[in-house]
Amino acid sequence: MDNRLTNKDVFQAIEDWAPRDLAYDWDNVGLQVGSFSRRVKKVMITLDVLETVVDEAIKKEIDLIIAHHPLLFKAAKQIDTDQSQGRIINKLLKHDITVYAAHTNMDAANGGVNDMLCDELGLTNTKILIESKKEIMYKLVVYVPNTHLTVVRSALGGSGAGHIGNYSHCVFQTEGVGSFTPLQGTHPFIGQEGIMEHVDETKVETIVSEKQLSTVVHQMKQAHPYEEVAYDIFPLVNSGESFGVGRLGELSNEMTLREFSKYVKSSLDVPTVRVTGELDQVVKKIAVLGGSGSDFIQVAMDKGADVYLTGDMSFHHAQDAWQMGLSVIDPGHHVEKVMKVATKRYLESIFNSSGLQVIVSASNTEPFQFI
Repeated sequence: MDNRLTNKDVFQAIEDWAPRDLAYDWDNVGLQVGSFSRRVKKVMITLDVLETVVDEAIKKEIDLIIAHHPLLFKAAKQIDTDQSQGRIINKLLKHDITVYAAHTNMDAANGGVNDMLCDELGLTNTKILIESKKEIMYKLVVYVPNTHLTVVRSALGGSGAGHIGNYSHCVFQTEGVGSFTPLQGTHPFIGQEGIMEHVDETKVETIVSEKQLSTVVHQMKQAHPYEEVAYDIFPLVNSGESFGVGRLGELSNEMTLREFSKYVKSSLDVPTVRVTGELDQVVKKIAVLGGSGSDFIQVAMDKGADVYLTGDMSFHHAQDAWQMGLSVIDPGHHVEKVMKVATKRYLESIFNSSGLQVIVSASNTEPFQFI
């Protein structure tokens, strides 16, 4: 076990997957209660932070809870320990348990909750339903003495620069001669103070995503031999990855709405679903949005979906969709529980050599019972 591992290290791993800037403005993601710097040995993944979940965490000696739904969704005006939320916060603080939430950023992330739901349903040819962001791309240009070309180029590619589609370490290089005069007080790698120096150099150009830019520049400087590195950064019209909530995909084989509804129940492990539409209609194109998706009925309709699968559909929204000719399946909000096992696997892949123990909460946070 790496005793230096802290909550912040785990937070960073989650944010590498689901960057906080993907979250909606109204959301409250990130640290909820606890500490960035506390050492962490055991992590528990949950959909919601209810009192039963916290009691489970105490019993299992958990250091950090990673939740999908924020514990502190709205600003707390008081912490009343006679009330549920106050008792939860009190227990967390007494037992040094930190809570961190990844909510709409995990919904919008590639490989996030909506992709998890599509995987469970076996949908293919998936696309983003509602695009919220396109990643900015940059061109990094750096001038390198030929003696260190290989090591600098390796540092660029190794830190994430030069990724174009399914290709990595993509660079373009041009040979030339660099010149400079080291001034008083400098300690040049090549040349002498006060004397003009000419060096055989190569201009290396590569593409870098916004997310990786600071890391790439840091690693490039670490590998570069010069005391002052000459480099340029240009924003590009090219866009990188797209992010957004919801997905639009296709079933491998057509089926009736009735058959698909039963398939949803078994695939997402729910006891019942609510359905609008003609049950004998044949469906193939499916829009999926985990959580509450009633605001995006028109988008699903415009994108040509046969069925819109989402939670928390109100009577009037369902009626609107029905009259528009869009079938709706509401399996409930709790289907987002798919994030628990997927997040556990992700963290285990990142910290596989650290000894970090990651478990899935066994507490049931579904408020509804079905009779």
